[in-house]
Amino acid sequence: MAVYALTGFSLVSLLSFGYLSWDWMKPSLVADVATDPMEKSLPPTFSRPPHIIFILTDDQGYHDIGYHGSDIQTPTLDRLAAEGVKLENYYIQPICTPSRSQLITGRYQIHTGLQHSIIRPRQPNCLPLDQVTLPQKLQEAGYSTHMVGKWHLGFYKKECLPTRRGFNTFLGSLTGNVDYYTYDNCDGPGVCGYDLHEGEDVAWDQSGKYSTFLYAQRVSKILASHSPKEPIFIYVAFQAVHTPLQSPKEYIYRYRSMGNVARRKYAAMVTCMDEAVKNITWALKKYGYYDNSVIVFSTDNGGQTFSGGSNWPLRGRKGTYWEGGVRGIGFVHSPLIKRKRRTSWALVHITDWYPTLVSLARGNLSNIQGLDGYNVWPAISEGKESPRTEILHNIDPLYNHAKYGSLEDGFGIWNTAVQASIRVGEWKLLTGDPGYSDWIPPQTLTNFPGSWWNLERLTDGLRKSMWLFNITADPYERYDLSEQRPDVVRSLLMRLVHYNRTAIPVRYPAENPRAHPDFNGGAWGPWASEDDGEEWEGGREPLKSRNKKKKKCKICKLRSFFRKLNTRLMSNRI
Repeated sequence: MAVYALTGFSLVSLLSFGYLSWDWMKPSLVADVATDPMEKSLPPTFSRPPHIIFILTDDQGYHDIGYHGSDIQTPTLDRLAAEGVKLENYYIQPICTPSRSQLITGRYQIHTGLQHSIIRPRQPNCLPLDQVTLPQKLQEAGYSTHMVGKWHLGFYKKECLPTRRGFNTFLGSLTGNVDYYTYDNCDGPGVCGYDLHEGEDVAWDQSGKYSTFLYAQRVSKILASHSPKEPIFIYVAFQAVHTPLQSPKEYIYRYRSMGNVARRKYAAMVTCMDEAVKNITWALKKYGYYDNSVIVFSTDNGGQTFSGGSNWPLRGRKGTYWEGGVRGIGFVHSPLIKRKRRTSWALVHITDWYPTLVSLARGNLSNIQGLDGYNVWPAISEGKESPRTEILHNIDPLYNHAKYGSLEDGFGIWNTAVQASIRVGEWKLLTGDPGYSDWIPPQTLTNFPGSWWNLERLTDGLRKSMWLFNITADPYERYDLSEQRPDVVRSLLMRLVHYNRTAIPVRYPAENPRAHPDFNGGAWGPWASEDDGEEWEGGREPLKSRNKKKKKCKICKLRSFFRKLNTRLMSNRI
């Protein structure tokens, strides 16, 4: 029987967290946006395709928003969510690239070859070029499309860049982790480069500007220069609140009473991002877009608990397939919603935004085959039942196989050593190694024996390779029912088999030394020629570079060893 232990503080203290409400009309420090009172919204209408603003935050934990009982101040997000529709049965992916790829393509990872890990800076890899992206479909529907923020979908060739994948303009970073001020990113000792780009050029002149400020200001400029009579799509992929933990001092000062230093810095970054969203909303009103706009807010994965984030009371963290890694914060705010000010428990996945937004834009989906997403606008706007009944969280054949898994344990249907997870109806099945499995309360206190955080730990089950939960009745994944309900296990294993038959080979090539920023003027950017093909051997490594890499990169084996050794901690860099 599983044994649980809660150390450090009482449940009453955990439930007592709150947040301070700020004046919604208070001027912000993020951008120079006018604060004159705006006219009240006109009655919603779909006489014209709506303006779409999609806001994606990075590594924001499930608990780290005011309306989830957080100690972090997010008055803007709370207000927007309260006036719109909160999505409380909303799922994302556990790490960066997978969530972004599924948003942009409307397809599961297994259908794009990106089912393993992330796209790393030195890999000759990117979002498959044969995929028609969300912004491309919106362009077809007459939209002006713009991206601001973190790309992280590959850049080894110019064809992979945001401006070649459907965006008219781009300001942001191509890799997954940069300094908030200097925009430097190191992919290992001595492999460092600058990563801030304007279109397809390096934006050297923007260095020194805090990225959250910079991105919010850019959105305002885009809106100011565009006509609200013409539909616009802006994808705002904030770097916040990913590591490194950096924030202007005035935001950190607000949390000076918070004992945990990492949590204090993290909280400051969340609040700064909240104010950035406030200014984006003001810009929509100032320039005449708001009345015909749809704002979607989403996180990209669970919070990184080692870096100040919290997914409490969910189990697990970023990089895991427990609910703490894949259940996201999500809401939709729009004057066009028919049933506002409510909480929706409709099942929604990040792949659903592709068909939903294209449908809202009156775009054409008839020529797109094999989408995994559904149009969930009726569920969001009118409260109708979601067309989605299941979610494939992922199947990763390359992830470290569970030591105690086997085909026999999977009733001869599925090898339970393989990392996989699926949700069907109210049931969720996990096989292989789902990742770090503890429940970690918010890190608000300090000086605990043996650790800087408190946790509630499952003390047995380490020899398991399969779990079954009724997520509706047990959202915190405390009661494994795999032994009590073998019938359900068999049914879900068959669904995994079904999906696995549709999977394409994994695209996870070896790193190429040609990608080093020193060969690109000190910046990260495209390094392969236009003629370099996408020929893969076993989906793992480019054929052209294989012999060359063996001869010239003797240290690569050592790097590979340490990379595998740090697999379970790598999400701190993702």
